[in-house]
Amino acid sequence: MALGARSTTGWKATIAVAMSNYIEAGSIIAIAVSLSAWQERFGIDDAAVGLLAALSANAFGAAVGAAVGGPLCDRLGRKFIYTYDLVLYMVGVLLAAFAVSYPMLLVAFVLTGIAVGAGVPASWTYIAEEAPAASRARHVGTAQLAWSFGPLIGFALAVALGGLGLTGDRIIFLHLFVVAAVTWWVRQGLPESAIWEDERRARPGTAAAAAGRGLAGLFSRRANVTALLFLFGVYAFWNTVAGQAGIFMPRVYEAAGVTSGTEQNLLQVLVWGCTVLGTWFGFMRYGDRVSRRALYAVGAVAGVVAWGLLVFADGSLPTLLGYAVVWGLAAGIGAQAFYSVWTSELFATPYRASAQGVLFFAARCAVGLLSYWFPTLLSERGVPFVGTIMIALLVVALVVGTVFTPDTRGKTLQQIEAERYGEVLDEPGGAGGAGGRRAPARR
Repeated sequence: MALGARSTTGWKATIAVAMSNYIEAGSIIAIAVSLSAWQERFGIDDAAVGLLAALSANAFGAAVGAAVGGPLCDRLGRKFIYTYDLVLYMVGVLLAAFAVSYPMLLVAFVLTGIAVGAGVPASWTYIAEEAPAASRARHVGTAQLAWSFGPLIGFALAVALGGLGLTGDRIIFLHLFVVAAVTWWVRQGLPESAIWEDERRARPGTAAAAAGRGLAGLFSRRANVTALLFLFGVYAFWNTVAGQAGIFMPRVYEAAGVTSGTEQNLLQVLVWGCTVLGTWFGFMRYGDRVSRRALYAVGAVAGVVAWGLLVFADGSLPTLLGYAVVWGLAAGIGAQAFYSVWTSELFATPYRASAQGVLFFAARCAVGLLSYWFPTLLSERGVPFVGTIMIALLVVALVVGTVFTPDTRGKTLQQIEAERYGEVLDEPGGAGGAGGRRAPARR
């Protein structure tokens, strides 16, 4: 493909592929605002509600999709995944919109989760591979921005449609179907990742072997193992908190004394509005320009402070408003934004999407395990107990991300590979093993 043709698709491709994050977050919020209505409609208990959350796009459903989609993305290409995952997604949200029974709703949530899990790692990989080295955080931050707009619009729709009850919740799922259909149509004209195509042409006829290297090499190379451990410490611990906040926060507000569904949703609109601002004015503006260690630490500390307000303050409306603002801003420059950049930078092309699949799988499993018990713990032990668990998880993410921040800002993916692996693996002769072309770090 001509360079000019590819360059004209730059931001169009970034935005179209980033929409995976909008529909992922939108799915989670559609579930969050509708759980109580589904519980009443089908007469299910808290354990059944926990199962819905645990098997959804917020947890195990997405974990399974990531485990399958990541390796397939390395084997068949980024475009293959982000083209076909939305078809499954559209089936899932349609089933949810017209669900007439608990089993039907459960199937809908599982299908939607699998589609989300397959699509999000592919989108982060594609955007990072296509982005200029000097503005990689800005481009990848677009995915974070889309992820923030999903809840913002979802909760705003919940407020606007609140008087319609469960019918309003069904409309929210239908809006996700429309967004997914438009996104799928736009994506049909996008090119494949240039870096992935170059790596494939360097070893023609070895697609299956490339997939094997992706999975086997992921755990056989020390550079990959250390990156996996670091990113798990950053993302899995933070995302376990964010997963509960994303889907159960209305219930937390209720336990804290805010019983109006409209007020609960308005608080969440404030949270995600602040997340949009934090992403745009914080991560996207400064992620390529200032110390990432300092920027990460600011977001991580703010997250701990936000949950500290819920646990140790008086639970009044000003306290909840303070939580909403601080947590929202923290999420905008928080672990997920950095994770989406680092997980694309720290792995060579043959392993990149597979690594994201493994990490996303592990993180969403952690979310799922806690999601199953969270409603019961909240009902029986209250906000201080679950909030203390959240703070402990956030402190782990704070320490790991701040202490072990990688030095990757402003470097090309090939330069980072040379520094981490001692060779550039995605160029001719760099077969992912000892035969790869040795290359000094380029500065």
